[in-house]
Amino acid sequence: MSEPITASPSPSSSRAPRPVARVLNLVADADQQLDDVSLDEARRRLAADDAEGVLALGGSFALVARDGESVRLARSLDRPLRYFLAKVVDGPMLVVAERIDAIREALSGEGLDGQFHPSYTRMVPAHHIVTLRLIGCPDPNPTYTRFLAPPRAVLPADLDACGEAYVGALLAEVDAWLAAQSDDEPLGVLFSGGIDSGAVLLAHYHRLLATGRSPSRLKAFTLAVDGAGRDLEQAREFLRRLDLEMLLEEVAVPLDAVDPLRAVEVIEDYKPLDVQCAAVALALAEALRARYPDWRLLVDGDGGDENLKDYPIEENSELTIRSVVGNSMLYQEGWGVDAVKHSLTYSGGQSRGCVRTFAPLRRHGFVGFSPLTRPSVVAAAEAIPFDELTRGDHGALYALKGEVVRRGVAHYLGVDMPIFPKRRFQHGAGASVLAARLDVPEARLRGHFLGLHAG
Repeated sequence: MSEPITASPSPSSSRAPRPVARVLNLVADADQQLDDVSLDEARRRLAADDAEGVLALGGSFALVARDGESVRLARSLDRPLRYFLAKVVDGPMLVVAERIDAIREALSGEGLDGQFHPSYTRMVPAHHIVTLRLIGCPDPNPTYTRFLAPPRAVLPADLDACGEAYVGALLAEVDAWLAAQSDDEPLGVLFSGGIDSGAVLLAHYHRLLATGRSPSRLKAFTLAVDGAGRDLEQAREFLRRLDLEMLLEEVAVPLDAVDPLRAVEVIEDYKPLDVQCAAVALALAEALRARYPDWRLLVDGDGGDENLKDYPIEENSELTIRSVVGNSMLYQEGWGVDAVKHSLTYSGGQSRGCVRTFAPLRRHGFVGFSPLTRPSVVAAAEAIPFDELTRGDHGALYALKGEVVRRGVAHYLGVDMPIFPKRRFQHGAGASVLAARLDVPEARLRGHFLGLHAG
């Protein structure tokens, strides 16, 4: 929808009124998934720059609101929100959308193709209210109001206490989400048998039972490319140990269903690890849509690695264990909006990488949910004293996630959850032939992305 903004001069001013500013919001109201407040109330809080009010919003959102000449934007960690400021004779025009290509098409419809370049688009960073003052010639840089700033390392250096806090927050988010869904709608979990998808699956299964709802509506979908991949074997073993094998459903796809260049087009990004993950997610979503034409809800464990800092530091020359445990929400947000290395076009960390799951599911008509991306769960993770528990030891850091989650699950669900070594989605979904197919240089991925917008 197009929302005009007029900014009149004060009565004491003899200057002419400022130009009319337009806001073209391409995010459909129906795509907002707010748990407990109306969309009007959410926009009221955002327009008022009410950080606490925005933080209290439950669910998934990508919001735009205005207050006079100011326009404010905010989103949850699990989804993108982008904007572009165009110049026209009558005043500035702000285009807001989830996708870069949607912005390009909107500008083309206004005859403004010549102003567009993908690098001129901006991503709203997660956990911030972005305020733009549309005054024209020139419009000033945006300002940022943080709405999630959890205290760090406030839990005792006790793995049981950390597990109870983290899994307790996870279960509360699952309860809130289930309460917002129909009692008979089928639920699918994208399941590898790893720590995150395992905890998410068990949380849903046990909360359905505890509230008298049937867990028969729940399925654990595991991808196997060309009938291979260690995830399928791991998923079977995970469920066998817990006598839950009836939940598993294998989703087999051929190798040629995994296409990294198509993934670039869908996620509008070119970082190799995100492209690889998106390529297998696309193949899984496409196969599920063909199998279940009416299925809607898919749950995953996105965000768990970021929350509990479970990435191999050795693979990134820019990182040290000190930077990982010493910077608040580094893996969720990157270096932050005030840092030189913050990308205005893409944001950073999972704030950038959220598209690897969101966009493939959206492309095939699914609504996704990961409780691990919710602010309460992120805050519970930030409260863990990582530095005190690891003392600079990489191995201790990598082992921490399994211990925290295992103890929390045992405390709340009475289940001894199997813990397997970490493996990325794209590495467990198939054998060496899949790895070779996904091994595309970043320069080629970037070139393909730019080529989508050439001319």
